[in-house]
Amino acid sequence: MDINDLRSIVTVVSFITFLGILAWAFSGRRKAAFDEAAQSLMEDDEFSRVNVKSAPKAAGH
Repeated sequence: MDINDLRSIVTVVSFITFLGILAWAFSGRRKAAFDEAAQSLMEDDEFSRVNVKSAPKAAGH
């Protein structure tokens, strides 16, 4: 076995891993979890609201 055989094996293993990730990401079982994660980015939470008037001012400004 030389270095080119090792490179070929790594390429095939990487491609199979890539296909596995694609199958996992686009499977129907994951849709609900991904939809929930997508909606959580759009939800308004109390930490995103900043009251500028109550923020402390920097010294000298």
